[in-house]
Amino acid sequence: MSVLIFIDQAEGHVKKSSYEALSYGSQVAKQLGVAAEGLVLGTVSDDLSFLGKYGVSKIHQVANEALNTVDTQVYAKAIADAVNASGATVVVLSHNTTGKAVAARVSARLKAGLVAGAIALPDTTNGFVVKKSVFSGKAFANVSITSAIKIISLNPNSFHVVAGEGSATVSPLNIDVTAGKVKVTATNKVSGEVSLTEADIVVSGGRGLKGPENWGILLDLAKELGAATACSRPVGDAHWRPHHEHVGQTGVQIAPNLYIAIGISGAIQHLAGVNRSKVMVVINKDPEAPFFKAADYGIVGDAFEVVPKLTEEIKKMKANS
Repeated sequence: MSVLIFIDQAEGHVKKSSYEALSYGSQVAKQLGVAAEGLVLGTVSDDLSFLGKYGVSKIHQVANEALNTVDTQVYAKAIADAVNASGATVVVLSHNTTGKAVAARVSARLKAGLVAGAIALPDTTNGFVVKKSVFSGKAFANVSITSAIKIISLNPNSFHVVAGEGSATVSPLNIDVTAGKVKVTATNKVSGEVSLTEADIVVSGGRGLKGPENWGILLDLAKELGAATACSRPVGDAHWRPHHEHVGQTGVQIAPNLYIAIGISGAIQHLAGVNRSKVMVVINKDPEAPFFKAADYGIVGDAFEVVPKLTEEIKKMKANS
């Protein structure tokens, strides 16, 4: 018996979200009194033994180059086979793009109960109950899993990463890897930018910036903060900013430590994609903007006056630190 934690990787490097999944999974293993083990699919240039400091004792690796590209059906079969081979009773994944696509398929293959988007450790005092957010973060549900194998996908930025001492042993796992039905013919990657899904800070703009020619003040602020940039749906639809920057219910859903919304009214669809942010700051000249009701901090003022002053103050702080 063990808890098996799926370690997501891209281009040979472990993703930041995997550290959170490892910390969470190792705590679940402590609750159950079993070992915490990791699973890596594909070839990785990182030294995987360092992941032991996040609580896992062993890393299973299926070092097959065919797994370097995510094919959900291939990944689901590989993870399910790894669960059977390792004898794991609990599987933990990050509720990111890969996890969302794969977890349900693994659940079906293993006939295992699944809680997607967990936000807390399971309550094991009376069964196995996992808390998750529902209705776009407006409520919570406690879901009981009664199947022999249990699967949890963890909402990003909902569990504190705990790094200690230790080293994990890395062992090859020999399972059959089926050929994927999807063939990748080309990859167009945005380079030189902070990834939205991995960013600790996100600076986002809306129609209040009035046009793409005014985006410089937002970019300057993001640069000083080391932040990723994002936008509301109307901005993306108007082609002021690239489509991949659109955050919200119909765009990228994010959970940074700090989300700064500039000139965004805060429609419910936008909030649904960003309301898992730890701290939300809103800058808007309309004091009645709905976003202020959800914000942790708000500035009522003209973005064209407030943002440059904020950027200058951050520059001064950095210079004096």
